[in-house]
Amino acid sequence: MSQPSLLITTEQLAAMLGDPGLRLYDCTTYNEPVPPGSDVPYRAVPGDKTFEAGHIPGADFLDLQGEFSDTSAQHLFMMPGVAQLEAAFGRHGLDASRTIVLYSIGTMMWSTRFWWMLRSLGVDARVLDGGFDKWKAEGRPVETGAAKGYPATSFKAAPRAGFFVDKDTVMARIGNPATAIVNALGPQFHRGLEPSRYGRPGRIPGSVNVPAASLVDGAGKTLTTLADAEAKFASQGVTRDKDVICYCGGGISATIDLLLLTQLGYDKLTLYDASMGEWARDPALPIETD
Repeated sequence: MSQPSLLITTEQLAAMLGDPGLRLYDCTTYNEPVPPGSDVPYRAVPGDKTFEAGHIPGADFLDLQGEFSDTSAQHLFMMPGVAQLEAAFGRHGLDASRTIVLYSIGTMMWSTRFWWMLRSLGVDARVLDGGFDKWKAEGRPVETGAAKGYPATSFKAAPRAGFFVDKDTVMARIGNPATAIVNALGPQFHRGLEPSRYGRPGRIPGSVNVPAASLVDGAGKTLTTLADAEAKFASQGVTRDKDVICYCGGGISATIDLLLLTQLGYDKLTLYDASMGEWARDPALPIETD
């Protein structure tokens, strides 16, 4: 049984522009290369410059690594404490009683990451299908300049348990027939056929592969149909009766898998937040290749 849509179309959003009940956020980050041998797989650069060059009218900008991640953590994009998130979302006027719409540029994974974070805090949001790329390609209105923002709120979260797990939980679930561990990275990285920027090539043992990229229409940058997504997950043995742990490189692209699984009605879902950024660099953890 599928769930009410977690997505919003460009047509639907266009009809809402100017509505005082709308809270619209550009969530874009860019992962830029780092020198070989660096301790980090990439450099996280906020998309504020591309936001200023063009954004959907009325939108605010959210800096994932700068404001909404645990900057004291060893790995990028780690989920921070609830108090930090309440303060940050409050500064940006996020109000759970409003219609919250998230979008990003280039890939939807930045907006789906914020969607998953907000969901874990008890807040429902919708993701713009196709993101800013589809919006711009359709010739819809674009605004330039810095974010004007929304009036600050006193945001109070209602955290839900079980949305994030650590390496110990993942390790304990390896080989458990009641658990499906799903890798959202590309097949060449899943199989360990190419060097990995995260460390040792390969995958978490026993994990299956449903690449986030395979769930997106490359031309339109929109998500695939629910029927296609269902078939792709089923082909890898991912069924509704199982506990599903999704992972990727840094806990970002796996949220595309999580959004579609949620849309399909799966309800035993979690994210290994540190993902291969942690697993591949820890020699104490097992790794598997073809």
